[in-house]
Amino acid sequence: MFDFILGPAYDATAALAGLIGAAPAIVLLTLLVRLALLPLGIRQAKIQRVRQKLAPDLAKLRKRHANDPERMAREVQALYAGAGTSMFAGVGTGLAQIPFVFVLYNLFSHPVIAGQQNVLMTHSALSVPLSEHLGAVVAHSGLFGGPTLVFVGLLVLIALVAWQSSRLVIGTPEMPGSGLLKLLPYGTVLAAAFLPFAAGVYLLISTAWTTTERRLLAV
Repeated sequence: MFDFILGPAYDATAALAGLIGAAPAIVLLTLLVRLALLPLGIRQAKIQRVRQKLAPDLAKLRKRHANDPERMAREVQALYAGAGTSMFAGVGTGLAQIPFVFVLYNLFSHPVIAGQQNVLMTHSALSVPLSEHLGAVVAHSGLFGGPTLVFVGLLVLIALVAWQSSRLVIGTPEMPGSGLLKLLPYGTVLAAAFLPFAAGVYLLISTAWTTTERRLLAV
């Protein structure tokens, strides 16, 4: 169904993997994707700075209209609009990566792509098949087998990056569900456990990029 996308993506990835290996190819492609998304990252950093400046005014509105949630919501929206942004701005970078994760997942989960035998399924990194998720790795190598420990190590690294990322999140009490914002980065850990190892490598590099980018651009 998506051969018109997966076909060219497979050809490019397989060619690159043949030159430098599948795992380095994933790292290189991840870096290229993040470079392409850099303008969105810069915009998100600007939005974060605006939110920091608005924090005192938001606190006043919360106190003033504590008993009138609808009025508070209108006032908050007006405050954001006056600053040229909104409560929900700045999620573009995360949403823009969904297609890339989708493509990577399919490249390492289908034996045949666009009528071609998928050679990417035969590649591994640090003894872990790039096409297998955590459950499959445990089933094949055991709970304390080398590949399992490598996969768990990847999840630990992603969790550490998620922890760093959550510390950079600026919560906005007036935003519905804003208390969950600091927990969202940990969703990458859960996703990586159920996705092929290749997708986990992408998530690690990409989330580390995001965290570093936020730190640098927040200055």
